[in-house]
Amino acid sequence: MLLDDRSLLEEIGLRPHGRNVVEFGATALARLEAVVEREAGARKQIETVARANFAAQTQTHVVALDILESRNQSDLARRLDAAAAARFGLAGGAVALEKPGGIPFGWRPLEAGDIDALLGPDGLHWLGPPIAGLDLFGAAAEGVKSVALIRMAPMFAGAEGARPALCAFGSSDPQGFTPAMGCELVAFIARVVERTAERWPILN
Repeated sequence: MLLDDRSLLEEIGLRPHGRNVVEFGATALARLEAVVEREAGARKQIETVARANFAAQTQTHVVALDILESRNQSDLARRLDAAAAARFGLAGGAVALEKPGGIPFGWRPLEAGDIDALLGPDGLHWLGPPIAGLDLFGAAAEGVKSVALIRMAPMFAGAEGARPALCAFGSSDPQGFTPAMGCELVAFIARVVERTAERWPILN
C-alpha cells in the first residue's frame, strides 16, 4: 500500500528501493544533518557570548585598575567618565552624591532622599530607560537612551557616617541597559569607585 501511494512517499521524503522495500536512509540522514546544524549554530552563539563576556570582564578589570590610580575625588569622576567611553563605548559615566555636605568637583549633586526615590528604599540598582529630570551626564545627556544606576554608600575619610551616592553609566543604545540584564560588572565598578572615594575627605 505504501509503495503504491507515490504522493505520500514524496511528501514524507521517502523513496521506493526494490520490491517491497522503502528506503528511510536519506530522510534519517537529512534529519540528523539538521540536528547537527542546529547544534553547531547554538555552539557558535554560546562561543560568541562567551567571548563577549570575557572581553567585557577584561575591560572591567582595566577600568578598575585605572580608577585605583585616581589622585583625588575629581580625578576619580574624570577617570570614570573617560573609561566608560573609551573602554565600554558608552555615552558617559558619572558619580553623584546626596546633600547635605560638600560635593566634590566633577560629582553630581542630589537632594537628600533622591536615591531612595529613584531606586526605592531597599533598591540597589536600576537598568533601563533614562529617568526624567535626573541630570547626571551633562552635555552628553541628550545622547543617553538607557542607563545603569548603582547605589553606593561611601564613608569618606574623617566622616562620621556613610553618605548616599550613585554610580551611573549612560548608553546611546536603548538596549544598552535593560531590566532583564545582569548588573554584576557595573556593580563591581561601582564598588571600586566607592572604596576608592573613601580614601579622601570631602572638603566643604
